[in-house]
Amino acid sequence: MDKELCLVPAGAAGRVLDRVLLLEQVIGPEGVRQALADTGCFDGRRCYLTREVIFWVVLAMGLLTDLPIRQIFKYARRLRAGEATPHRSSLCLARQRLGLAPVRRLFERVVRLLATPQTAGAFYQGWRLMAVDGTVYNVPDSPANAAAFGRPSAGPRGDGAFPQVRKLSLVEVGTHVEVAFVVKGIRGPGSGEQRLAPGLFRHLRPDMLLLWDRGFFSYVLWKSIVTQGCQLLARVSSRLVLRPMQSLADGSYLAKIYPCASERNKDRQGIVVRVIRYTLDDPLRVGHRQEHVLLTTLLDAARYPAVALVLLYHERWEIELVYDEQKTHQNPWRVTKSADLRSQTPLGVLQELYALSIGHFVVRSVMVQAAAPEGLDPDRLSFVGCLQILRCRLPECPDPASASFAGWYQGLLEEVRRERTDDAVRRNRINPRVVKVKMSKFKKKRSEHRPVPPLKKSFAESVVMLC
Repeated sequence: MDKELCLVPAGAAGRVLDRVLLLEQVIGPEGVRQALADTGCFDGRRCYLTREVIFWVVLAMGLLTDLPIRQIFKYARRLRAGEATPHRSSLCLARQRLGLAPVRRLFERVVRLLATPQTAGAFYQGWRLMAVDGTVYNVPDSPANAAAFGRPSAGPRGDGAFPQVRKLSLVEVGTHVEVAFVVKGIRGPGSGEQRLAPGLFRHLRPDMLLLWDRGFFSYVLWKSIVTQGCQLLARVSSRLVLRPMQSLADGSYLAKIYPCASERNKDRQGIVVRVIRYTLDDPLRVGHRQEHVLLTTLLDAARYPAVALVLLYHERWEIELVYDEQKTHQNPWRVTKSADLRSQTPLGVLQELYALSIGHFVVRSVMVQAAAPEGLDPDRLSFVGCLQILRCRLPECPDPASASFAGWYQGLLEEVRRERTDDAVRRNRINPRVVKVKMSKFKKKRSEHRPVPPLKKSFAESVVMLC
């Protein structure tokens, strides 16, 4: 690192990065330092690219996803005449020195459940609504990423174009907070969603009602959650054998699930569940006239009517919107980013995923605070609008210790509160599972095309005239 870069003075209130104070309001002024102390990350030399400084740069990456890392540093520090900016390579090396442990520790300390019993849409009869689901990220096509995460298989056409990671998340439905997640490469043992799910179960509590899609169902997972006291509402395949034991007044019935067919035939190790079967009579909707099957641990039909549970299950779609917020709006595709993430190393990929999740939590935390005074459902606020406001107002945030901060922050919440969505339209829409572009006429990129060998002749030397 250049010597003059180590001598740049700190800005207001002793901060090197003096334009990201809004992040401190959610994360806490001591959050970063405590995460560094908890993981034993201390700097052995005095330099303004300390681990604490680069930590804030990494957190700013979670919100300013459209900027290169060098421009993020410029954005986060006020302009001072004659001052040099660290080179991109210096910032990347500083990210590697920081590592993954402090960012993961900060995520564990800061990200939390935000809904209270007064939060509209976050509870059902006292049960806190939670959802679990997974998504896949394309990561940059570097040898290190390919070796660590693997590529998806395209059958006879060969491996996929990019290495991929699978992320499985546990989300608070009412606030869209990503409470926890686990990450695994797309290839290899233990990479499926069912195998990753137990990594999230330690975050479940007895006051929660967990929603999940039919791809997660297994006897082992169901039993594991039930023994923790958490309630379940899940969709399952219509082919699952569920023999009625007792019919209930609302059209549902009680049955048992078993670990295998032989145990079912002997009626051993069965777990009692409630079965709800329904279909849709609207020809404009996806799933029209198909049989849908829900299982739940809520066995009381009088207290938990079947139709109410059918409507409640479709709140699971909120976790799909969380992935849409993170991948489509917070970190969208652009010409300068061919993959979903920017990091060329496996450690950088994981660090970036934590930074994106913390950035998403910052936005959602401000939205929940803005919605609370008027008793609004946080879903009524536009994530895109609020994200744009935070990006716009981030540089002008005054010092949280100043007298002007409280008034400024209340003004920010009022501005966020005005970013409303049309809830009637949002709740009554369909999204068919189709893609606009299916295939390409070009040949598939294969292993022999990576990397491209260097040219030995110039273009002029390669020209051969034909008679």
